[in-house]
Amino acid sequence: MKYLYIVDYWVPFPSSEYGGVISVIAENDVECHDILRDANYDTAYESKIMERVVAASRFILAENEPSGIVESFTT
Repeated sequence: MKYLYIVDYWVPFPSSEYGGVISVIAENDVECHDILRDANYDTAYESKIMERVVAASRFILAENEPSGIVESFTT
């Protein structure tokens, strides 16, 4: 079973002026974290990624989609 995670961007102002949101398909929180950690976002705030993953809205997917980032909007 996989989930669609809607994760708030973890880089604070002023490095990220308006924040952002990243949509990720993953089996669990750990896989979601690993995908985001390895995706070339600002790594200075890597310690905040799991915090945002745990707080993210998540939705069960009806079909088995490949894991990965679906959409990303960050500033």
